[in-house]
Amino acid sequence: MSKQLPDVQAGQPDVTVGLSQVGVTGVEKLVKIARPDDRPIVLMAEFEVFVDLPSWRKGADMSRNMEVINEILEDAVSEPSYRVEDVCGDAAERLLSRHDYTSRAEVSMEAEYMTRDRTPESDRETQGTVDIIAGATATEEGTREEIGTRVTGMTVCPCSQGMSAARARNTLEELEVDDDTITEFLDRVPQPGHSQRGHATLTVESEGAPEVDLRELIDVARDSMSARIYNLAKRPDEDHMTYESHADAKFVEDCVRAMAEGVIREFPDLPDDAVVTMKQSNDESIHQHNAHAERVAELGSLKAEFNG
Repeated sequence: MSKQLPDVQAGQPDVTVGLSQVGVTGVEKLVKIARPDDRPIVLMAEFEVFVDLPSWRKGADMSRNMEVINEILEDAVSEPSYRVEDVCGDAAERLLSRHDYTSRAEVSMEAEYMTRDRTPESDRETQGTVDIIAGATATEEGTREEIGTRVTGMTVCPCSQGMSAARARNTLEELEVDDDTITEFLDRVPQPGHSQRGHATLTVESEGAPEVDLRELIDVARDSMSARIYNLAKRPDEDHMTYESHADAKFVEDCVRAMAEGVIREFPDLPDDAVVTMKQSNDESIHQHNAHAERVAELGSLKAEFNG
């Protein structure tokens, strides 16, 4: 005869304080995302799963969390799913229904996604990688889902470039070049500035699945920096990236504002209460520190500021 084991987690804790998040991290799963008229995308995804915990309960059911995650991800692999954020949303709703003591369930996911690009000048096919970010929060009021990306690009410091332009102007004046020619030369030939590898993070959260296309979201994030970068680059491509980045020098703050403008322009159907998160971090080349800027706001607030 089997012996009933005690459910220690259901007991009362020594200290009656509620917890906002209890769960598991680092759960790796294969997720298959279907595409119309194309092969599915298979992602090696890493999940985090949390529920809140009331003050009167000692612990959450960790094995039950894993059971739900296994169930929903197996469903995502075996049945067509077109949005990674819906995978998270379904899992969060199941978590909420399986835990009668919790009022909030959260599931987040990150995965590396391969992109196919063509180099800007040599027009050769190349592959790149971006990070996909997805998540969902389920409560009795409903489920909010989030989709986004983290991409890498290139930025050039406008301040450094301005000093180089001033030096070039002084030198040309000493060589007795006329002012109109100097101005035209500096307009046509961007001067050097210290360059940085930039990391843009852009996510959109809304009630249900956000009405955005992930590939378009990736493009907005990549185009927010001074220039895109490519794994394969022949000399004409390197020249193109160097010129384009210096022709569009941007502070870290400019990149965040460019993301805001891109979201407003590219996703007109998003509701005003959609929450947009925009972050830019630059690996400085001439400093030991890095530069960072971010903004989190409802889309309606961004539109009001942008139009104002």
